[in-house]
Amino acid sequence: MQVKEVMSRRIIAISPEETVAVAARLLSQHNIGALPVCSRDGRLRGMVTDRDIVLRCVAPEADPKSVPVKEIMSRRLAAVAPGDDVRQAARLMARRQIRRLPVVAEGKVVGMVSLGDLAQCGRYEMEISRALTDISSVVQKLSE
Repeated sequence: MQVKEVMSRRIIAISPEETVAVAARLLSQHNIGALPVCSRDGRLRGMVTDRDIVLRCVAPEADPKSVPVKEIMSRRLAAVAPGDDVRQAARLMARRQIRRLPVVAEGKVVGMVSLGDLAQCGRYEMEISRALTDISSVVQKLSE
């Protein structure tokens, strides 16, 4: 099964120049945990998560209304292509300890795939279960 068969095509993205406050509102309004950060031409430049906002803006007591997303976004990106196998996506999520991946075609974001999307396909439970276990164990160790 290919990533394009399970990915969400509804993309909520943000520009690098927008403020962290705008990013937080988008995450809240759409009940999502990550936003692709895209240039005006739709090219992926980074990702910003609720965790990035807390650790890189709120905790150091910066002003979310004045800090641009580009200052707190993650630049070390992992992405998949629409034609990639879902098992490959699950392995990448496990290896990089992430729950969501942008789906990129010709340099532009065309979708997002999450562990939840992979779990709903039901065919690769072992790989998905392994990815979730790996990610959850790292999160648990960090919180101890």
